[in-house]
Amino acid sequence: MTTAWTDTALTRLRDASGRSGGARRRVVVFLGEQDCCLSAQEIHDAVRAQGERVGIASVYRALEGMDELGLVQRVDLGDGVARFEPAHSGGDHHHHLVCDDCGKVEPFEDASLESAIERVADGRGYSVAAHDVVLRGACEDCRHDRD
Repeated sequence: MTTAWTDTALTRLRDASGRSGGARRRVVVFLGEQDCCLSAQEIHDAVRAQGERVGIASVYRALEGMDELGLVQRVDLGDGVARFEPAHSGGDHHHHLVCDDCGKVEPFEDASLESAIERVADGRGYSVAAHDVVLRGACEDCRHDRD
């Protein structure tokens, strides 16, 4: 599915702007390979660590363009840093576990949780268009460090 997202994102960005810059391509390809959300700075640092030349402004422009086209989901983990991950058609998504000690972010999926969210919304007459679940605490490594 990431290849499909990457191809779609590149095509839609090119169609919207008439450009297909190398920096934008590198950001889109990198983001399409990730399994969870990343900040603009994390994307910049990782792409540069791969030996690619990309400026932080180019990363922000690429993310802004993808956000405007609905290609990325902006994730707020409560720390004031915007993170982004591919927005897949069909509503496929995951939620996040966040370690308050080391900052580790892990994705998770849970069908029972999705059912519970739908049940609560239906019971109150809501039609939920989107939802985010962020569970905060201490990851396994940090819990062991406390012991």
